[in-house]
Amino acid sequence: MRVLALDLGTTTGWASDVEGLVTSGTVSFKTGRYEGGGMRYLKFRRFLSEILELTKPDAVYFEEVRRHLSTDSAHVYGGLLATLTAECELKNVPYSGLPVGTIKKAATGNGAAKKDAMIAAAKALFPDQEILDDNHADALCVLHTARSL
Repeated sequence: MRVLALDLGTTTGWASDVEGLVTSGTVSFKTGRYEGGGMRYLKFRRFLSEILELTKPDAVYFEEVRRHLSTDSAHVYGGLLATLTAECELKNVPYSGLPVGTIKKAATGNGAAKKDAMIAAAKALFPDQEILDDNHADALCVLHTARSL
């Protein structure tokens, strides 16, 4: 099964499993000084369109966040999620959110694991991947959880 896993945010972590070959990384959707607020979502849509075309996933899984520390991060997440679901609908690709606690429990055994534990879990689960940051680790842990469904 081909899977694309995402940790949505200004810096989005991604991981794909295409017939056992795992690739992963992060991509930044920060806006520049002279860019409008909608540019973040256009950049994300372009990235998403390209990665969907490259990986041709049977399903897309993302970290389903229900609580944010700031209003701005909630707005960014909502915009990215709307872009993701619309693009998947257009391309007829099934998608599903996985609760944060479920991902943490699957990766570490603790549904309330902290960032350092998630990074350590990603390193242990995917020793061939060079973990770039917590977003990258989270995407790999989403992939790990999705594989076990």
